[in-house]
Amino acid sequence: MAENPDISRRGLMLVLSSPSGAGKTAISRALLQSEPRLTLSVSATTRPMRRGEVDGVDYMFVDGAAFSRMIDDDAFLEHATVFDHIYGTPRGPVDAALAGGQDVLFDVDWRGAQELRKRSRHDLVSVFILPPSMAELEQRLMGRGQDSDDVVAGRMERAPDEIGHWQEYDYIVVNQDFDDSVAKVLTILHAERLRRDRQLGLVEFVRDLTGRP
Repeated sequence: MAENPDISRRGLMLVLSSPSGAGKTAISRALLQSEPRLTLSVSATTRPMRRGEVDGVDYMFVDGAAFSRMIDDDAFLEHATVFDHIYGTPRGPVDAALAGGQDVLFDVDWRGAQELRKRSRHDLVSVFILPPSMAELEQRLMGRGQDSDDVVAGRMERAPDEIGHWQEYDYIVVNQDFDDSVAKVLTILHAERLRRDRQLGLVEFVRDLTGRP
């Protein structure tokens, strides 16, 4: 009998969304630190760089004209306007990672998740992060010290509409406890990696295992 073929795996797209301040970015960082086969999709944006951010690591910071050229070249898997700035997911690096068995993490809002779902539903696993309460959400937004009171008020005003899209996601995690939330998302990731249709060569392996066509 021939030697059993290797079972490889196509990468998956792990999408995290939440209202601003609910914790998806912190959870994303924790996932990246613990999972060597998980890489972050670096979005392009017209938003100004914030203190401590690094171009090409946190975002690809581009001006409006460059972003428009990328749209014309169909270089994005998705793009959307959020809080008066445009964000987009470059297509090339994602396609290469998935083909090589690397999982790609996306920190996007519900609009970006919708676009990714339209283009790549088979590869996509989506998780929506909910805050334990609206009061806690506001406290987190104020506590991170990145935005003015007016900006925080605007984010809180938009939060109910963002949360209203929770039913479009595969999984829901309420971020009451940070470590517990990270563990739950890791459980989702590990289970999705084992899905039958993600394991390439499995059919051939089972045929060889059983000796049946």
